Amino acid sequence: QVQLAESGGGLVQAGDSLRLSCAASGRAFSTTPMGWFRQAPGKEREFVAGHNWRDDSTYYADSVKGRFAISRDNAKKSVDLQMNSLKPEDTAVYYCAAGNRYSFGVYTAVRDYNYWGQGTQVTVSS
Repeated sequence: QVQLAESGGGLVQAGDSLRLSCAASGRAFSTTPMGWFRQAPGKEREFVAGHNWRDDSTYYADSVKGRFAISRDNAKKSVDLQMNSLKPEDTAVYYCAAGNRYSFGVYTAVRDYNYWGQGTQVTVSS
C-alpha cells in the first residue's frame, strides 16, 4: 500500500511560479515510477509529468514542456513539480500518482498508476 499527499497549491497570477510537493509513505519509493496529473472542471484527468526511477529520466506533456519540471528525492520519499510561467489554462486540481513497483517506461495514462493523492488546487488568474 502506498499513501500520497500533495501540498503547495494556491492562487497565483499568470507568469508566476509554484512548486508542488508530494510526500509518499508505505512501500519502497525509490523503485516506483511517479507522475503528476491534473484535472480541470468538466475535463478528463490528464498527464502532466513523469519520472523513471531506473535512470532518473523525465517526460512531459507537450502543454507543459519547457515550463514544468519533475524531480524526486528518494531520501525524503518525495516528488516535486516545479511550475514556471504559469498560464490560466494550467488551472486544475493536481494529483500525484505512483505506478507499479519496478516498472520502467513512459507512463502517461491514468490506468498506468495504482495510487493517487487527494489532489491540490492550483488556480492561475489572468
